[in-house]
Amino acid sequence: MLFEVKMQNRKIWFKGAIIPVEEAKVSALSPTAQFGLNVFEGIRCYAAPVGGGQSQLFAFRLQEHFARLLDSCKLMGIKPPYNAAELQEHLTEVVRANDFHSDTSVRMTIFIDGEGSWNSEAPADMFIAPILKARVGLDAPHTVRACISSWERISDNSFPPRIKAGANYINARYAHLEAKRHGFDLPLFLGRDGKVTEGGGACLFMLRHGVLTTPTLTSSVLESITRSTILRLGRDMGLPVAEREIDRTELYLAEELFLCGSAAEITPINSLDNLPVGEGAAGPVTLSILRKYLGAASNQLCEYREWLTPIYAATGQEWNPSTVETVRI
Repeated sequence: MLFEVKMQNRKIWFKGAIIPVEEAKVSALSPTAQFGLNVFEGIRCYAAPVGGGQSQLFAFRLQEHFARLLDSCKLMGIKPPYNAAELQEHLTEVVRANDFHSDTSVRMTIFIDGEGSWNSEAPADMFIAPILKARVGLDAPHTVRACISSWERISDNSFPPRIKAGANYINARYAHLEAKRHGFDLPLFLGRDGKVTEGGGACLFMLRHGVLTTPTLTSSVLESITRSTILRLGRDMGLPVAEREIDRTELYLAEELFLCGSAAEITPINSLDNLPVGEGAAGPVTLSILRKYLGAASNQLCEYREWLTPIYAATGQEWNPSTVETVRI
């Protein structure tokens, strides 16, 4: 009931003001509505205990998300209307305005408004929309059936995939629709060179011969913050880690496969093109990485505190991570 009430009364940060979400409107003739002329970030905030019976909501890797958003603006020719400090201020402001204290997902979008065309550079503005979204369950994470898409992944010389632009996701839409028509949950892409790239909206990891492997950043993939997080966690866990080109047939022979992203978190793949992956369930390494990832994101691992930004002030004082009680998992 509380969840439904919060969703019914949800507020959005829109063009400098916090308003009810149903009042946030752009022109039907705006470049963002007509051509998808926008860039965005999906940012997760995780609830966590902070000792003394208190809890906190932590935004995960906030500064990295802001840096990528501003990079996306540069490549898309959008002059960002706010700097990183203002982005943090407004995100914090709107999450607090909704009084969200549970796991939350935040969409932050900079868009071209007005009544211009696909080549318009102004006017640029922003919305920030938080919504309650629980983290993936550790006990029985949802697994998916994947297929190799017949659609080719966009590339740096056509639609640069290293940024998060709204229009880029139409490529993934074609692949998702195809996958669903053939009875699969989601697609995996190959690039123009026939090498593996990523999923439709999430990066891909493979465990083969005990090595945690992912395509390179020059393999038509998003410069994913979750991808870089998994690489760091894998190394810290003592796993052999590689970034290299991957052949399609390697995926069929992998011991484990999973997708990762801010929205996907870590999503195990149980089969690919109807061939089982490993034992056809979430593998032990995938589950270990998922546990480590959620621990890092929710203040359970002290060595990753620099990735956390608190949403609420702690008893009126500045955030001091050295005083926070954490546990190792």
